[in-house]
Amino acid sequence: LAASVGNTRSIEHPVDDSEINVIGTLRVLEAARSLGVRKVVFSSSAGIFGELKFLPIREDHPVEPDSPYGASKLAAEKMCLAYSKLYELEAVALRYFNVYGVNQRYDAYGNCIPIFAHRMLRGETVTIFGDGEQTRDFVNVRDVARANLLASEARGVSGAFNVASATSITINRLVELMSEASGLRPEVVYGPPRKGDVRHSRADITAAHASLGFEPSVGMTEGLAEYMMWAKAEMGGAGR
Repeated sequence: LAASVGNTRSIEHPVDDSEINVIGTLRVLEAARSLGVRKVVFSSSAGIFGELKFLPIREDHPVEPDSPYGASKLAAEKMCLAYSKLYELEAVALRYFNVYGVNQRYDAYGNCIPIFAHRMLRGETVTIFGDGEQTRDFVNVRDVARANLLASEARGVSGAFNVASATSITINRLVELMSEASGLRPEVVYGPPRKGDVRHSRADITAAHASLGFEPSVGMTEGLAEYMMWAKAEMGGAGR
């Protein structure tokens, strides 16, 4: 789970990104091999796909990452699968889509949900990069945790699997849902699209369901209400 995360950070610090994500993963794999560990579950990313050719995104979608982050995650994922073939080690790569949820703290390089929440609760302007009609597949951290447990317990299973909600919403709609969940009405402004951001995203999770028994259970409305309540408490009741 430890990694250098985010397209923007990787564009600014590409060497650090690869040293952490690729070399760091290799060290974990080598330690697992030398200690006789039977299974490694790797946190990969939908960032490996790059600009999408079709939706929903299956695991066999072409991988053409357009950021150092996506490239480093793909390299680390391939290393995991190579170890799985060469050594007595099962390796599962979970390709997370846009993960959000309680305990996800504000980070200027991170997921847009904590960034939006932070600004909304402080009464600040929310900035959307692009026209806001780009779509994302948001998956709650509770579902991601469940996917990791299922992957760790599945015997005889190796390979890469999408972990997502299999639904998508626009960023404009996301801000509306966060406003409804919090009772806040932020001013929204639009900026130029960011480098490395894809236009649309929605996963096919058929393979994860078939091989791991994965099924997301936390809806967006429930997950956002839970997150906004937590974020407000973390910020000392800001936004009341």
